[in-house]
Amino acid sequence: MEEVRKTLRSSLPGAIRAASVCTCVCLGFFLQGCSSPVSPVALTEVLLPRPGKPVYGKVAIVYAMDYRIRAGRMETLHPFDMRKNERVYRALVDRNMFAPNDVFVPEEVTRKQLLRVHTREYLDSLKDPLVVARCLEAPRAASLSPDELEARILRPFRLASGGTILAAREALKYGIGINIGGGYLHAKPAGGDAFCIYADVPVAIRQLQKEGKIRKAMVIDLDAHQGNGTILCLRDDPDTYTFSMFETDIYPIPKAAGDQDVALPAGVDDSSYLNLLSRQLPQAFSRFGRPDIVFYVAGCDSVKGDSLAHLSMTHAGIVERDRMVINSCREQEVPVVMTLGGGYSRDAWRAHSLSIRQIISSQRE
Repeated sequence: MEEVRKTLRSSLPGAIRAASVCTCVCLGFFLQGCSSPVSPVALTEVLLPRPGKPVYGKVAIVYAMDYRIRAGRMETLHPFDMRKNERVYRALVDRNMFAPNDVFVPEEVTRKQLLRVHTREYLDSLKDPLVVARCLEAPRAASLSPDELEARILRPFRLASGGTILAAREALKYGIGINIGGGYLHAKPAGGDAFCIYADVPVAIRQLQKEGKIRKAMVIDLDAHQGNGTILCLRDDPDTYTFSMFETDIYPIPKAAGDQDVALPAGVDDSSYLNLLSRQLPQAFSRFGRPDIVFYVAGCDSVKGDSLAHLSMTHAGIVERDRMVINSCREQEVPVVMTLGGGYSRDAWRAHSLSIRQIISSQRE
């Protein structure tokens, strides 16, 4: 931990300059606005499963209208913004980053696919509203009927998990796949936790391995909360590698033991975070070697003011962070899949939106 603290105190002018440039870019985005209304057609066009078209032939966007969890008044009592994914999608369409008919719309992950990671007993237990309520940390969910539980909660989670599989398949074809959802990093083989029911990233890895599309997979998890579920799902597998940077004194406690864990003290800002990331990313590729694919969990709960974490990054810092990860993967000529993960501030969706806009724009040439 002391070594990490020393690294955080050091400077990296290049990273700081990049973050400053990114601040200007983000300011420009904000001045243009990114939350004006979008026609309802933009959502209905991403209702049924179908193939899309990669933006600039390089970035596959995956999303479905029914990602949104609809649980009545529970939505006002949980820190997770149930409309975060929808807000990100609407903002991107509104800024003409892609058209609705460009979007790849997934099918639900199947039970057979889930069983590649989760136990049969756990999947069967999800028929019980009390079990799901514990997974969501939302007691009100226990009052839902079985039909409501299936339609409002479980199906949206399965659909977004199917989105991670689809984004991975398209990333293998085009280079970058972005699932506007997913990143359920706390789901374990025999249980869910902290608003995570299905371990979508491990399930996608196992499915692609089963299909013979990949052998080696790396997970880069920059959510402020360590992806303990992902680590437990993939442990003892030499063909996978988990690299996580997370706040040390928040959930989960105790932490799981990943392949490359970087614990951060509270209060870390953009320059310190980017400095450390610029050192740690090359180490991950050096230690593991070149993977067949990278799954990136791009949580935005490291933004200052998040209700469940205490880091001090700005939206500009998030944009630069994500740029560094995507560029590192592209420099290694490795396909990369981005999922959104956590983010509990009122405008976490905006940080995601700005970042995805930068990623898409950078592929224009």
